[in-house]
Amino acid sequence: MDKLKVNQCVEALCLNGCEAVRATISNLETGVALEQLNDLDESEVATVLNELKSIMSVYDSQNN
Repeated sequence: MDKLKVNQCVEALCLNGCEAVRATISNLETGVALEQLNDLDESEVATVLNELKSIMSVYDSQNN
């Protein structure tokens, strides 16, 4: 797994804002292929999804 590529992808996705990240998570969970992730293999995509969920859990817990 290319951790640098994964981290760069996560950072780029996060630059789009919380709503876009939530949409990305939803799309990944339902199996929608995303152009931003074309260069990643299946395990890297799964890692991106987990990282995004982890990041958003911090924001979601602050809003409760």
